[in-house]
Amino acid sequence: MSNELKLKNQTVSQWVKSGDPWVWLNAGAVAICVIMVIGLLALIAVRGLGHFWPADINQGTYSLPGSTPYTLVAERVESAEVPAAQLREAGIPVEAHHDLMVRSLMKTGNRDVYGSDFRWIIDEYFTDITKPEMLFAAERHEWGNLYGYLKAVKEDGQVVAQTEDLTPTDSALATWAAFERSIERATTIYDDIHEVEKGEIGAINHKLERLRLEQRRLELNDELTPEKLADIDAQRAEQDALYQALQQRLIDLYAEINRDTFIVQVMDGSEHELQVAKIVRAYRPNAMGIAEKMGFYGSKVVEFLTAEPREANTEGGVFPAIFGTVMMVLLMTVLVTPFGVVAAVYLREYASQGFVTRTIRIAVNNLAGVPSIVYGVFGLGFFIYFLGSGIDQAFFPEALPSPTFGTGGLMWASITLALLTVPVVIVATEEGLSRIPRNVREGSLALGATKAETLWRVVLPMASPAIMTGVILAVARAAGEVAPLMLVGVVKLAPSLPLDGNYPFIHLDQKFMHLGFHIYDVGFQSPNVEAARPLVYATALLLVIVIALLNLAAVTIRNHLREKYKSLEM
Repeated sequence: MSNELKLKNQTVSQWVKSGDPWVWLNAGAVAICVIMVIGLLALIAVRGLGHFWPADINQGTYSLPGSTPYTLVAERVESAEVPAAQLREAGIPVEAHHDLMVRSLMKTGNRDVYGSDFRWIIDEYFTDITKPEMLFAAERHEWGNLYGYLKAVKEDGQVVAQTEDLTPTDSALATWAAFERSIERATTIYDDIHEVEKGEIGAINHKLERLRLEQRRLELNDELTPEKLADIDAQRAEQDALYQALQQRLIDLYAEINRDTFIVQVMDGSEHELQVAKIVRAYRPNAMGIAEKMGFYGSKVVEFLTAEPREANTEGGVFPAIFGTVMMVLLMTVLVTPFGVVAAVYLREYASQGFVTRTIRIAVNNLAGVPSIVYGVFGLGFFIYFLGSGIDQAFFPEALPSPTFGTGGLMWASITLALLTVPVVIVATEEGLSRIPRNVREGSLALGATKAETLWRVVLPMASPAIMTGVILAVARAAGEVAPLMLVGVVKLAPSLPLDGNYPFIHLDQKFMHLGFHIYDVGFQSPNVEAARPLVYATALLLVIVIALLNLAAVTIRNHLREKYKSLEM
């Protein structure tokens, strides 16, 4: 037995010395990390993407013990088991013989009628549940969702379709068809109004503001002659005439869009007359098949990606935030890459490798660990208050006291994040330069190339994969940063994109929206937490996808460069 035990111990010792246990340990750790990441993404996807599915609307009787029964019409949002004792401590009169009870969050909508659009119920006391086909849900520009039965449709105060049926009879379906046509008409007019207000009138306001600033600049420089003033007045009069014409067109459009109304019966039996113009879309989920629900789901996802937010960012889309995030990251990349590469080239190729250079490298490595909010404070104090104010005094005195660059904007946010990520690019580029064999440099110099030509034509192309690695790391960190952006340019809701058709087309001084800040705002600053919660998950998933796509593009470029210059490394 002792010999067998010694043999087993020797076998185990040899196995440990071979390194196999560490290989398996590392493999297990990687597997656990991958499973955790996939699980986290799956949780975010289920919680976020499920928000866009058209859930059935339940109608039933809700009656707590000792309370008056009432009709409840709502969507079921989530359910959970809770101890009955906890419910009784909260003052909910549940029966004593229960230990656990199912508690559900129901979305009742109609916030303008009931004051809130969510309520908790105890499932056991929600009885006689049905899903009537004529129950409809309507998304509105304000006040959230509307649930109820359609009773009538009016045009100019005259009833054009009505029904008393709560079942899908011919009259009820005809009334619903008239309602859909009215919504389609109102949506078309709403798009025209948006185009006039944001597009045409926006362009006129931009031109008028430029004329005002031009006149102010001439006054400050004592160059405002009667001829120049007359020319400015003539241009202003032309724009005013166009503005008055567009104002009249808006008045006509608003008169058209406010023509139609509809009458809806809500769950307490009361009837309300509302404007069709307030409706974004209306649908009857209980009457929809799987194919119809999938089509509706696709349209909602597209709206989320392409539309502007509404209802305090709890409804609508996040396109301005997507645009702002991508544009800021691209500007940051354009700024950080050349500065980081130049600094790394100097430290590795030109600087004397002494105490000062070592100190600079230590400082760069330490900068990579500085909290991002510190960079935000620095950006606010140096870029905005000092540099931006100086730019306003020197180049935009006519706009003062309103700041142009002396306030947060896209440019300062991009520069701040470039400063935050430049240590990463420097370190990665230096590592790439250090891996290039010395004989490659010597061979280039031996063939008659200068040091600058060797650097530009040989060394940097071979180090380009390492440079792209630094860019990938910089993008991954910068795209998800929120704290510094809160100080240097990001806002809850930007009235317009920083890129439009007005000169100079790219407005680097404008504030912008960002997906990371949008998540923070919706999750922690929203007045309607329950309505905002699904959008937090959906926006978080979208931010992960945007960062992954940006990194994937950089990885593709890096792999292409690596294959291109692989022969030079051999």
